[in-house]
Amino acid sequence: DLERTALREAEEEIGLAAGEVEILGALRPTPTIVSGYAVYPFVGMIEPGRAWRLSAREVARVLELSLPALRAGYRQRRLVRRGIPIRTDTYQLDGHLIWGATARILRDLLERVGPLL
Repeated sequence: DLERTALREAEEEIGLAAGEVEILGALRPTPTIVSGYAVYPFVGMIEPGRAWRLSAREVARVLELSLPALRAGYRQRRLVRRGIPIRTDTYQLDGHLIWGATARILRDLLERVGPLL
């Protein structure tokens, strides 16, 4: 069950227990270029002000960003990865550049909720 797997991973990686999140739905499976795996993202709602417990081996930091800020930070950029120029979705926010599978997942989310913002 993919939802249960996502909840287990969230608890292991950021300390978010399954009982602390209300799953709202799933986004499109998103392939990763480097590993060849697909990510099956879920969207959930949690109470604000959450204290995160990060797995140092898996997560460097959690970025808490509003959906309008994400939308405003979007643009397609030309990046060079492994010596190859690519044109890809990116989000530039608070000094952080979000790209790759994470950016594609965020674009899917914003396309779905954009009319509600």
